[in-house]
Amino acid sequence: GPLLIIAGAGTGKTRTLVYRVAHLIDQGVDPRSILLLTFTRRAAEEMLRRASLLIDSRCSQVAGGTFHSFANLVLRISGRHIGLSPSFTIMDRPDSEDVIQLIRTDMGLNLKEKRFPRKQTVGEIFSMTLNKHTPLADLLELEYPHLVDFNFELAELFRRYIDYKRTKSLVDYDDLLTGLRDLLADHAAVRQRLSDTYRFIMVDEYQDTNHLQA
Repeated sequence: GPLLIIAGAGTGKTRTLVYRVAHLIDQGVDPRSILLLTFTRRAAEEMLRRASLLIDSRCSQVAGGTFHSFANLVLRISGRHIGLSPSFTIMDRPDSEDVIQLIRTDMGLNLKEKRFPRKQTVGEIFSMTLNKHTPLADLLELEYPHLVDFNFELAELFRRYIDYKRTKSLVDYDDLLTGLRDLLADHAAVRQRLSDTYRFIMVDEYQDTNHLQA
């Protein structure tokens, strides 16, 4: 069943997962039924490399990667259930900020007497409200009190940003996670397929997960 390992830095949490992967495969578990999630692709690759050294190359068949890469994989296959084309394009942070700037200019927000927040700050706010599961207005009060007066404009900008992405089949990094969450929440068949596929799920560095990832 579910198990949470709590231990300080350097005490062997990652090593424990590496040995568990190797042990499961050595006991006959299909490596394709193991899902190993961590925060960087390099870390996932290193963990599987270490597991391979303990047994053999079967470890390379383990599904290992980041939350975002796993979400991308699932959404490419099943995203149509939430209206997402399999050929969607992923925007990195600079791409997202450029779209925000485009909409910001269209709305005339760059002409305000009181300076509207920069595209980087707006991007951070939009990302934070999703990852923290916090309404925009509440987030502004808590984290950006100096921007509370822009609540209406930011909410409208956020709405237009979402519409822009939808019409052009674009997703940003946060959309990968929210899309996967919505897909799992609303579509039992997809949920069951993934549950049948991955019998053992391990997450490294769990202390760094946010509400959305959790």
